Amino acid sequence: MSSYRYTLFADYFQFYLQDEKVDGNLSDAWTEQAVQDLLAIAPGTIGVGTVRNMDVPVEVELLQSTPSESFDAWDQVNECDIEIRSGTLVIAGCTDYFPDAARIKVEPGSYRARVYYGKLDSLSEDGLDGDDHYKVSLWMSEPSGLRILKRRSCP
Repeated sequence: MSSYRYTLFADYFQFYLQDEKVDGNLSDAWTEQAVQDLLAIAPGTIGVGTVRNMDVPVEVELLQSTPSESFDAWDQVNECDIEIRSGTLVIAGCTDYFPDAARIKVEPGSYRARVYYGKLDSLSEDGLDGDDHYKVSLWMSEPSGLRILKRRSCP
């Protein structure tokens, strides 16, 4: 297992994980349902919705197989697929300067992504401060579509 920690500016309440060689355009993917699910998907790209439009802590971990972590400590858990053909995964806020964004070298192929959302209800009254945090676990897997494994109780 490899784990990487970032602080990303979640401008427009989102950050991206994407194959370095795709355009990462999620404009049509942020449907009303995607906003509710806090997850938008396009070829080679995952948009993770956040509850703050500020810097947020994000952990990305690469695993050998499906994680067995309990969902008890998390408010919401989603799963989806991402194809990373280039062998480079980019992690960035949606308005970050792409050439300077964080990168992780991975084996090219199809991955399953489990996105964990924590402490979503910890925001200050003005919505600028909070203890919300996000984790994305990735492992090689055949595509199996979007699944909401745990939905937060009150969005």
